[in-house]
Amino acid sequence: MAEVYPWQEGLWSQLAGRPRHAHAYLLHGPAGIGKRAMAERLMAFLLCQSPDRLQACGRCKACMLLSAGTHPDAFVLEPEEADKAIRVDQVRELVGFVVQTAQLGGRKVVLLEPAEAMNLNAANALLKSLEEPSGDTVLLLISHQPSRLLPTIKSRCVQQACPLPSESQSLTWLGAALPGLSPEERHELLVLAGGSPLSAKRLEEQSVRQQRADVVDGVKKLLKQQVGASQLAEGWNAVPLILLFDWFSEWAQLMLRYQLTRDEAGLGLADMRKVVQYLADKAPQHKVLAMQDWLLQQRQKVLGKANLNRVLLLEALLVQWASLPGPG
Repeated sequence: MAEVYPWQEGLWSQLAGRPRHAHAYLLHGPAGIGKRAMAERLMAFLLCQSPDRLQACGRCKACMLLSAGTHPDAFVLEPEEADKAIRVDQVRELVGFVVQTAQLGGRKVVLLEPAEAMNLNAANALLKSLEEPSGDTVLLLISHQPSRLLPTIKSRCVQQACPLPSESQSLTWLGAALPGLSPEERHELLVLAGGSPLSAKRLEEQSVRQQRADVVDGVKKLLKQQVGASQLAEGWNAVPLILLFDWFSEWAQLMLRYQLTRDEAGLGLADMRKVVQYLADKAPQHKVLAMQDWLLQQRQKVLGKANLNRVLLLEALLVQWASLPGPG
């Protein structure tokens, strides 16, 4: 059974309590807020033969089969490899499933995540199933970046924004999920995860706080000319590229904000506060703006899975970063 998150209860009552279900839902919102759990819970409820007070019973044949991963009327579609595209032949298999008769005589339910991973051909292949679903079929699409979806896909779904937990809800949940961390460490993780508690837990499992400490230490040494850009770029092999670009983009943004407001409260997490303030004081604003533009362009390439030379890209980043202080 999918985990139930307290910040989803209002949306759950609204979705499960519908007198008639749409043939397609698009559940969207930032990563790490529980959209997959919501979709799995809804799949179980829609397939259950004896739902009880807006919940799957967990005991009927349908629930037992779903729990075992062998329900013949449930179809889950994901990329075959992490961070790869969903291909057209995978969607054609889904279309074949949709046109079949439900084997248990009830609904058929499809869960597709992430919807933005479909390439253009795959998205077009899905359109017909979204327009004319066969029988009593419900498609549950999950998207972390709905802006990357075709308008024709979005227009054929009931679009449902999933709620973000409040900071207190997130910290309470993290307290139970990561009891070995101090409140300060949990707060730091939540900030690093952009306020998404499930992402925060995953970051801790991936040792991201230690990776961040190594990166911050490297940036400080770079600015003191104690280490070179190429040496640092080689040494950060274990750190995901998207995390590095997230952090450097955020630091550039914090510099610009400080240059405009002089508000020391807006300098970000304590580990880089002094560095951000130093660079904001020493770097001309036009250089920081150019740096931020470049970072955002490269970040889009990383998100788009472009074939990038990681070490050369990081060297270029670090050379520009080291040259921020001073005229130019």
